[in-house]
Amino acid sequence: MKRVALTILWVLALGAFPLTVFAQDDDCCPEEDKYGREDELLINEWQKQMYDLSDKKEQLLLQIQKYNSEIDALKKESADMDKKTADAENELFASVGSDRNGVAEFRKKFDETEKKINNKLGTPADARKSYFNEIEASKIKCLPEFYNRYLAMKSKLEAWEKESVVKSNQYTVVKGDCLWKIAGMKEIYGKNNYWPKIWEANEKGVISAPKNTPKTIVNPNLIYPGQVLKIPVLSEDDLKALKDVKYQVSMQKKASEQKLQKDKSKFSLKKKDIKKEIKNNVKKDDKKDLKKEIKKDTKK
Repeated sequence: MKRVALTILWVLALGAFPLTVFAQDDDCCPEEDKYGREDELLINEWQKQMYDLSDKKEQLLLQIQKYNSEIDALKKESADMDKKTADAENELFASVGSDRNGVAEFRKKFDETEKKINNKLGTPADARKSYFNEIEASKIKCLPEFYNRYLAMKSKLEAWEKESVVKSNQYTVVKGDCLWKIAGMKEIYGKNNYWPKIWEANEKGVISAPKNTPKTIVNPNLIYPGQVLKIPVLSEDDLKALKDVKYQVSMQKKASEQKLQKDKSKFSLKKKDIKKEIKNNVKKDDKKDLKKEIKKDTKK
């Protein structure tokens, strides 16, 4: 039995060997031959891609060169435009009696003053001093950059000055004002025909006035910029008087008399000047005649 079993195992072993050899023969190509054809295809594709990329590179380089030329042309055009703009600005600044530095300094003061007025920082007098009065006197304000802003700033400042009257019961006269106009302001009385009360309050003396400016209002038709007027609070009796026609007529008559008196004073002064001139001329003529007489006597 042992022999039979060994024989069977030996036969099976011999039968298995040819199968193993056949399986190895089915994959017998060398490694380099196996993949040689595939490698060759990859190299061709790589070379084609390199050619394509080289062409694209050349095209891109040409485009870059073209764009660089356009950029250079635009830079030159921009430089020319900048020069023309600078020349035009210099001519514009010269037309208002300034230059680039002068306008820059004006701009700085303008912005500072505009901020003060828009935000009501300090007082209207502060704003006028720094630097509204200077801005108003300058021709630079007429430049397009500033003019509309200047008008708006001026309007706000004047409104601010009027508002301050309510708080302080006083009003600072500006150019173009008259008592009739001041009384009619909404912030004052809102009634033009209430002007006599302002006159009465300031007839013998205003709060203050600039140097060489009258400190009283003798003639209601003559008030001057810079005078600070008292604005009295109207009592019930004042309101009754203001509604009385007789009171209004009497104040109009008094104002007319003051105007007439002022005109007479001017006329008297002119009359005196005329008399003085005549007298001086007569004296000169007398002296001439006297000299002539002396000469005649000397000749004789």
